[in-house]
Amino acid sequence: MQKKKFIFVTLTLIAVLIWLYPSEHPYQYRQVKRLATAEENYLLPISPHISQVSRPEETFYFPIKLGDVGPSNSLYSGPKQYPFYCMTIDSHIGQPLVDNQEGFGVPVYENITLPTTIVGYSKDCLFKSHLQFYYLNNDEKLVKISTEQFSQLSSLRDAQLPLQLFRAEQGSINRFIYTIAMAITPEELGSRTMSSLWNKKLIYQFHGGSGIGFRQGRQKATRTISRRLAEIQKGYAIISSSGNRTSYTYNMLLAEDTARRVKLQFTSLFGEPLYTVGIGGSGGGLAQYLIGQNSRGILDGLIPQYSYPDMLSQTIYTLDCDLFNNYFTFRAKDNSRWQQWDQRQLLEGMNSLQDFPQKIAFLQPVAQFMAGMVPSFPQGNSECINGYFGLSTFIHNPRQGFLRHFYSEDVVEQTNWNYWEDMSWLFGRDKHGLAESTWDNEGVQYGLHALKQKKITLAEFVHINKNIGSWKAQHQMRAETIVTPFGRKMPFWISLWGSDNITQVIDNELAPRRSASLNAIEAAYRGGQVFIGKLDLPIIDVRHYLEEKLDMHHMSASFSTRLRLQQANGHHDNQVIWVAKRNFDPTNQAFDLMDLWLLKRKEFPELDAVQSKPAQLQDTCFDDKGSVLAQGRDVWHGNWNNLGYGEKASKRGICAEHYAIFSNSRIQAEGPWQGSVFKCYKIPFEQAIQQGMYADIDLAGQLPSLRAIFSQGVCDYSQGDAGRPSDL
Repeated sequence: MQKKKFIFVTLTLIAVLIWLYPSEHPYQYRQVKRLATAEENYLLPISPHISQVSRPEETFYFPIKLGDVGPSNSLYSGPKQYPFYCMTIDSHIGQPLVDNQEGFGVPVYENITLPTTIVGYSKDCLFKSHLQFYYLNNDEKLVKISTEQFSQLSSLRDAQLPLQLFRAEQGSINRFIYTIAMAITPEELGSRTMSSLWNKKLIYQFHGGSGIGFRQGRQKATRTISRRLAEIQKGYAIISSSGNRTSYTYNMLLAEDTARRVKLQFTSLFGEPLYTVGIGGSGGGLAQYLIGQNSRGILDGLIPQYSYPDMLSQTIYTLDCDLFNNYFTFRAKDNSRWQQWDQRQLLEGMNSLQDFPQKIAFLQPVAQFMAGMVPSFPQGNSECINGYFGLSTFIHNPRQGFLRHFYSEDVVEQTNWNYWEDMSWLFGRDKHGLAESTWDNEGVQYGLHALKQKKITLAEFVHINKNIGSWKAQHQMRAETIVTPFGRKMPFWISLWGSDNITQVIDNELAPRRSASLNAIEAAYRGGQVFIGKLDLPIIDVRHYLEEKLDMHHMSASFSTRLRLQQANGHHDNQVIWVAKRNFDPTNQAFDLMDLWLLKRKEFPELDAVQSKPAQLQDTCFDDKGSVLAQGRDVWHGNWNNLGYGEKASKRGICAEHYAIFSNSRIQAEGPWQGSVFKCYKIPFEQAIQQGMYADIDLAGQLPSLRAIFSQGVCDYSQGDAGRPSDL
């Protein structure tokens, strides 16, 4: 007890010191201090679905000449977003070009190493297209070659020493940083288009992360090359853009527009490749699914890694995470079972583990103390915490903004900082001027599956659904109380789990839920932000098994995608799912088999993706040495497709036995595994009883409470999504 008291007093003193000594602002000399206004720009219509709308003819003359800048306005994804923070310096490119003297954007200095004299400002972050050359040294490190070193390299070549050389071109397209990279011979040093080592195959590298727009993003040429070094050494060319990294935007129309132009820059220099295959993890995986669904001519095959179907579907259950964390920490005071971490899985669905360390465990007792509670230290962890801590408020709260000081307080005050704002062109705005959201939890019966299995009591079910609440309306939200004395990587989070921005119980009935805009959800579908499964390209979906690490890249996401493919096309045979232990990376094998697949399609264009699939390419699970544990059509059967569950447990696939597939909070509320119900159809509570929704559970003792909690009705997931347009 004395030890815990000492720790708690120490943490309290740290909190006081934090308030007294705020952190420095390392970005202050490059802050954006004035908000520019965007001019009009063409926006593609989205009806009936964006995949059915023809893209306009290109208006910019490609290729961009060396020493010139690429297009600033996108071709068809609407007006530019401001503020927009330039990250050319972070990418080792130098300062952006001056485009105004009025103070819009980042300041450009006469000497960046001594930032005193401002020569102008850059609101669009443009820079000149240029070439860079590298060689691989004995330590497998890329070393940049200066012009002065060309003669030295010639002497090395004459001495017939082995030398691996690479060329990278960088410039700006749609304000983002593009990169084109390939291996070259010594004779090709200094040239832009000589490409004798290119095998005529092209890789588009996508990247992941969580972003809300407003940044150019960083992209280092050395990182682009080293990430795909094995493929470049085999002769592939690589193209990429910071606009295709979801750390910086989840606007998939802008991402598509940018990818199309980056590929056009490549083809205008080198000609059409045999094929273009995408690769990228997490957000870089879902971007491939959406760009492949929404457009033609960019990708021919997909290798999504650690993927989700789309960002929007992920928010449905991940925005529940802080509601549960808030409930377990502050509201379920008299129920000790939720401090047994394996029990949380009954409600959250995602994995949770007792005695798994938490990096932010010290925040819980401080937050509880400040809430007037007896403080306690968590004795376990969950994917909801380990994977998604901080993301709910970052994605959803318009007052949160960046923890970095990219912008002045005045600009921060004028801007709404969330994912929905990044998509305001599509979702529309409410009467308060805030971008509409697609997130909804009205009628959701949290823990219904566990109740029917009699793993939680009826009283617990009632208490959860009465108290869990929802996120407050956006116009009522305020910034979390966060300070960063030790830098952005160690934020001190006073209002833990968004506790100040979650609704409270009113009149002893319930904490109000949130009802989303039907128009916003419909627009999300039509605008291609939701993966609906209309995709016929070859897909090798690859991931490591990370559930035991409580990593956010959970297995169920791949099978959510598969169910949507099945629903849309009547089959999922163009998608193969590979899962391996973390010590083995099957990506090289994926490239080799994708090469066979795409070359056969090229040779026999009359064959579709299924007919041209190599026979040896099947669903597979690998061990940590790369040995195949199982392979075939039924290896993943499990709860997600109603095989391997309950009476059918004997049908569970071998891979599903090795690598357990967990669910999420909406599946635990008896929602569908494909995870695409944003707003459920609701039926009256009494009708749900009559339809047998509660199986043999005796509700008599809690009927008044249940009627009050679900006065607006309960979700009937059998009817699908109320926001999905019927013509899709």
